[in-house]
Amino acid sequence: MRRLPILVSALIAALAGLVVAPATTARADVRDISFPQCGMRLPGAANAGAGVLGANGGRVFTKNPCLVQQLKWAKTLAGAPAFYANTGNPGPSRAKHWPVGQTSPRVCSTSDPNSLGCSFDYGWNGAWDSYSIAVDAAQKLHKVSRDNARHRVANVDWWLDVETMNSWQTIDHAATALNGQRDAAAIAGAVNALWAAGVDRVGIYSTSYQWTAITGSPLATRGAFRANPVWLAGFENHADAARGCGYRSFTGGRVLLTQYLHKDGFDANVRCT
Repeated sequence: MRRLPILVSALIAALAGLVVAPATTARADVRDISFPQCGMRLPGAANAGAGVLGANGGRVFTKNPCLVQQLKWAKTLAGAPAFYANTGNPGPSRAKHWPVGQTSPRVCSTSDPNSLGCSFDYGWNGAWDSYSIAVDAAQKLHKVSRDNARHRVANVDWWLDVETMNSWQTIDHAATALNGQRDAAAIAGAVNALWAAGVDRVGIYSTSYQWTAITGSPLATRGAFRANPVWLAGFENHADAARGCGYRSFTGGRVLLTQYLHKDGFDANVRCT
């Protein structure tokens, strides 16, 4: 399926939200694992039906050093693995990888180094970097060609981790409408990069509070991100997470996963159906 790009201009359009109808839920068998779990004994197949693996070491342009081993674990589970990538938008004064001078997919000129285009390019570059990290892991684990590894990594779900603990212009500088548009543009760039890589389903992991703090009012972004399903964080237990499957989505897309902390100490997620 070919995806239409998220236009930067759409990020400032205030559109009516969609109400997500309550959903039925399956058992909480999806586990998300990343660099903090390096070296740990991970849940077995009896307690984990699928794994979502973090490509990064907690920030954009960092690497999860245990991704190969964690991908090997995820391949022992019944469900297909998925990946998630950290996101952020620190701005030109704080970023080591700011794309000044880049002309594609957007122009980031030296005369306007903090344009929406620059933020879009930063998100695009960060997502491609995360995708490449996952491709490296798949190639090393399966001992396949680069093209085969790319196909494997693009043929599963990807999630973008949007949290206030990472660097954002709204958080680090000022919670203005323009900074919210810049941050939303960075997320849009990341979405479009993964679509360009061939990923069919790119979702957003966050909470309504964090999404609003970073991008501004959900009404200003729901039109641009309605094609992106949601993975809701912050639930206390399985029952609470199951109820979350019926919550309103901050993107306008469907809520597909809801996260809570399992009694075994690892994150668990209800798969919404």
